[in-house]
Amino acid sequence: MATPKTKPKSKPNGSLTPVSTPALEFRKTNEAIGLRVSEGRLSLLSRKTFNLMVYHAQKLGVPGQNAPIEGPVAQKYFWIPLSDLARDAAYDSKDTDLLKKSVQELQDIRIYMEDEKQWTSERLVSSVKIVNSAGLKRRGGRVWFGFAFPPEVGNLVMNPGAYTKLSIYYQTMLRSGASLALYEICRRFATNPSHLSSREGWEWWYGVLSGNPVTENLPQYKYFKRDVLKTSIAEINAVTDIEVELIEHKAGRKVVDLQFRIRLNEQPALDLPAPPLIDAAMIERLMALGIAQEEATAIFVSNDDAALRATIELVEERMRSTKAPPVDSPAAYFKSALRNRFASPREVAQKTLTAAPAVSAPERGPTLRERFAAKRTREAAEYFNEIDASERDQLLLEFEPEAPRVVATSLRRSGLQSKVAQSAFFSWLATRLWGEATDKDLLAYAESAL
Repeated sequence: MATPKTKPKSKPNGSLTPVSTPALEFRKTNEAIGLRVSEGRLSLLSRKTFNLMVYHAQKLGVPGQNAPIEGPVAQKYFWIPLSDLARDAAYDSKDTDLLKKSVQELQDIRIYMEDEKQWTSERLVSSVKIVNSAGLKRRGGRVWFGFAFPPEVGNLVMNPGAYTKLSIYYQTMLRSGASLALYEICRRFATNPSHLSSREGWEWWYGVLSGNPVTENLPQYKYFKRDVLKTSIAEINAVTDIEVELIEHKAGRKVVDLQFRIRLNEQPALDLPAPPLIDAAMIERLMALGIAQEEATAIFVSNDDAALRATIELVEERMRSTKAPPVDSPAAYFKSALRNRFASPREVAQKTLTAAPAVSAPERGPTLRERFAAKRTREAAEYFNEIDASERDQLLLEFEPEAPRVVATSLRRSGLQSKVAQSAFFSWLATRLWGEATDKDLLAYAESAL
């Protein structure tokens, strides 16, 4: 195996012991978990905001409390300071106009619920108010957020009957609407003796996780699995209190039904700051590409955080490139890159810097660089296993602050038993030991493989 050029630097001993965090829990009726949308779209933002409404409504108990205006109509609303909603949503912006516009999309969502006796179709939220007694256009005064539920939804919120306890904390850690929807469904079944979710057709799961009405224009299952299921499962397993495993039921070679096996994590929750619900810096980067603020917000809350950041970086790099023709419309290029996944994998993204955007990327085997990186990662793992325990602890402590949030969370919870943390750590260690791969390294590796 390869010998490291330099021994990793030592750091003072420390602890990776998880720290428990207070749970902001609410009761969500099982009928409202896995809602099927018949109109509108349940995005990450709308799902989280609705859950916060449920949480605060249950905490208040009855409408009308703290009403900032007089009159019988105000008594029908639940009232909370807008700053409380922003705080609990981890809203990373002082510009509350973005949050106000995003909240309104809840009123465009129509959902339906069905059981053995009845079928109900209602709006998710019937009315929303923003009130500042000092004047909406003034900087002074306290801004209040009022909301009211339609009858059926209101009854499910305040009298949930059969319900699942959900934590606001874990949901603020999730970065896609599909991840949040899958988490809620699987959390419901986590305490069942079988530890299995219900078995449903994959089209049903697509509608529930995507938050879209199920139409004839469904993606192929393999793309739904690649783009939605795998990423959602990985995120849930990394940052929440459950671990999820996909079970595919086939008719011949065709996948027809899906089910999930769920296991409660024994590790305590981590006291980590939640990622922002709306990241103002990301919105500004999208707007810099020529995308309107409202559309930029919709794009942000509707896409996986990692894919979105990678695509923005790709487009910004493409615009700086002097080797490729100028980009006539950065906004159009970005939307095409995001839709066609130019930023995943990275090698495909690199090719777009010197060529016109392709409609799609063909499937391919691992590149020379990927094979070399895998080899170095294995060697880094061998090196790690050979050194003494104190050196291993020091390397983990050095890696943790440099790791992405999801990886750091997974590392603290499960150590290197986590596949997410293991892969990221040994990749980092390989670079830490031998530096970035050079063309000379790749050439030598290619020659040795002949």
